[in-house]
Amino acid sequence: FALGGLGSGFADNEAELKELVEKAFANSPQVLVEKSMKGWKEIEYEVVRDSQDNCITVCNMENFDPLGIHTGDSIVVAPSQTLSNTEYYKLRSVAIKVARHLGIVGECNIQYALDPNSEDYCIIEVNARLSRSSALASKATGYPLAYVAAKLALGQALPVIRNSVTKTTTACFEPSLDYCVVKFPRWDLNKFNRVTAGLGSSMKSVGEVMSIGRSFQEAMQKAIRMATPGVLGFQPPPKDSAAHMSMEKISHELSNPTDMRMYALSQAFAHGESVDSIFEKTKINPWFLYKLQEINQTRELLTTRAGETMTVDLMRYAKQQGFCDAQIGECVGSTEMEVRACRKALGVLPVVKQVDTLAAEFPAQTNYLYMTYHGDKNDPVVLAPEIAKSKGTVVLGCGAYRIGSSVEFDWCAVNCVRTLRKLGKKAIVINYNPETGSTDYDEFYL
Repeated sequence: FALGGLGSGFADNEAELKELVEKAFANSPQVLVEKSMKGWKEIEYEVVRDSQDNCITVCNMENFDPLGIHTGDSIVVAPSQTLSNTEYYKLRSVAIKVARHLGIVGECNIQYALDPNSEDYCIIEVNARLSRSSALASKATGYPLAYVAAKLALGQALPVIRNSVTKTTTACFEPSLDYCVVKFPRWDLNKFNRVTAGLGSSMKSVGEVMSIGRSFQEAMQKAIRMATPGVLGFQPPPKDSAAHMSMEKISHELSNPTDMRMYALSQAFAHGESVDSIFEKTKINPWFLYKLQEINQTRELLTTRAGETMTVDLMRYAKQQGFCDAQIGECVGSTEMEVRACRKALGVLPVVKQVDTLAAEFPAQTNYLYMTYHGDKNDPVVLAPEIAKSKGTVVLGCGAYRIGSSVEFDWCAVNCVRTLRKLGKKAIVINYNPETGSTDYDEFYL
């Protein structure tokens, strides 16, 4: 067992195999030699089963990157976006059969490799426990996996445990998502000596962010801003920045990904490279590439409108594509505050939506909220009358983990909110970290 794929890799010839084996034996007493499925889709399912054999899938997730990049270093999207109905239910059925065959009581994470050119698949691994992916699935769906898994371990059945979000339904249901969640990794490679930036089967990220939107584009641009403060979204970096690349370097980066691959993708589209060309180099599913190309086309459209009056339709479309005010300002030659004033004058405002786990089939009783420009009406916020009249307190979370910042900051934020609520105060956490601190304590973020 090697945590985070430590010592693993891909070998194309005997010399590379020998080099990999030497590294592997430095970390483990054994080496597994397996068939390479590099380039296949990587799919995950979170499964919950009780002692009475009730079994459900809570969430399925799809890696933006093909197999070959560790899931901890990959962008992950929930729910899956490119699976056919047949593929989705086939993998779901297998996940439930595996959980039953292994006799798992509690929660389990199953990872698949799926051939994009057929329905051939392999199970990469089964984690019969709460994992990093479980924390993401819990945040993405609003289903309290840690809480439910603990109850199941004590012998309770899924139909008996209440859904803590709706307060009226049971935990024996499969969440329905009417939004898109994107997990984006964060690296701190510049803080280490003699570390290669190349991404592969060994995990190198130290944290991650999670964003929610009503479209992939909106969620993706949110995530990019969260993971890298100062970067406004999916757009080419300034020419005087270290992230600016020549065409030769862009091509090499696409074929040999590092932590700079998102910059390479944005610059490739800015230079007019086609989706087919980028797919051949990256093996990233064309569906995702077309969505990124759409963001780039919106950016180019905004650039052509520099100096012109912004229309309501264009402003709303840009916001629904995930553009922030500062990003729009760069495109049209205005400041962030000028764009903000224009947007408000046009009546293009965000709405607050609830994560209700059941796609509005049942009303949510908890305030797990996100903001989006896809909508014209806020979801109702649930507050006790005595708390609704009090002044509120905002608790700022720590954001993505990094070197020197870890789970203790989540613990502090959660306990701060709980103490304020015990004192009868309105309190909410604003954060974008899908890690385990708040998940284990059954607290939700805005």
